[in-house]
Amino acid sequence: MIKNLVEDHVTAAYATLRPHFPAFCGCDLCREDVLTFALNRVPPRYVSRREGSVVTEVNLEKEQSRAAIEVVVMEALRKISVAPRCGNRGGVMPR
Repeated sequence: MIKNLVEDHVTAAYATLRPHFPAFCGCDLCREDVLTFALNRVPPRYVSRREGSVVTEVNLEKEQSRAAIEVVVMEALRKISVAPRCGNRGGVMPR
């Protein structure tokens, strides 16, 4: 099975950072937009075996890698908050 381990780290960063952006809608569409934005800007780390997974996970857990992912996720949260495709601005649905 081929897996991009960065997906798990981007999803975890989203879960950690989301509460710090109260104006962010957080609906499924906005969440997916943030994850897509971030994943398109962070280099993927594909693995196909457990051995490769362990080495890659160790590298992704380094503070520099985590910080880079968190910066991209924060950028995504800001951008999607300003112009959400769902139409929800500032946590209030439009009429």
